[in-house]
Amino acid sequence: MVVQRETLTDAARSLSDALRSLSFSDPVTHVYDPLDYARASHEAYLSRFGGGLKKIIFLGMNPGPFGMAQTGVPFGEIAAVRDWMGIREAVGKPAREHPKRPILGFDCPKSEVSGRRLWGLFAQRYGSAINFFKDHFVANFCPLVFMSETGANLTPDKIIAREMEPVFAACDDHLRRVVEILQPEWLIGVGGFAEGRAKLLQPHFPNLKIARILHPSPASPAANKDWAGNVTRALEELGIW
Repeated sequence: MVVQRETLTDAARSLSDALRSLSFSDPVTHVYDPLDYARASHEAYLSRFGGGLKKIIFLGMNPGPFGMAQTGVPFGEIAAVRDWMGIREAVGKPAREHPKRPILGFDCPKSEVSGRRLWGLFAQRYGSAINFFKDHFVANFCPLVFMSETGANLTPDKIIAREMEPVFAACDDHLRRVVEILQPEWLIGVGGFAEGRAKLLQPHFPNLKIARILHPSPASPAANKDWAGNVTRALEELGIW
């Protein structure tokens, strides 16, 4: 088990190293890598909850500005990370911080709605974090936060394709390593983008089952109508829950 924890940590550090030297043009003006400045929190998450094999991995796209960007944990709603997972490590600052998107770590007063919905559902169903993480894990495909000059969040699919090629290559390699380590039965994309990246793994893992759940972002009208109930029913229909 210790070897697997170290391997997840090594994989995350390798991914951060591979992405560090990349540059991006307009509309991207600022890039944050929480695997770097929030490394202590992220590695506490991997160490505490990434041991052993998992049945299900939920895969997100990339960090939100008030979630993983602040805490270093995927979908990292502060209350969920601090109170439910018991993680509250020191968080540093990105090399170049956007004045409208300061990194305040666990002192950030804003809520990550997607994370609140996701972790809230898991907490409601499983009670403790330990119970949930016995068979489940949550990861993001890309660890980078991309912002425009105004501070607006830019998702990877909104960035120039040629500039994202090395990002996707590094993230695909990292995801493959995570699947090799945790050996899940299911890889569940949280939204269509993540499902699409997950499907690219099938030649390497022909027995891996891949599906999708609705992304919990409030930007999606469908997610604002009983997201937890819809996702629960979808997972029950797949025979996962």
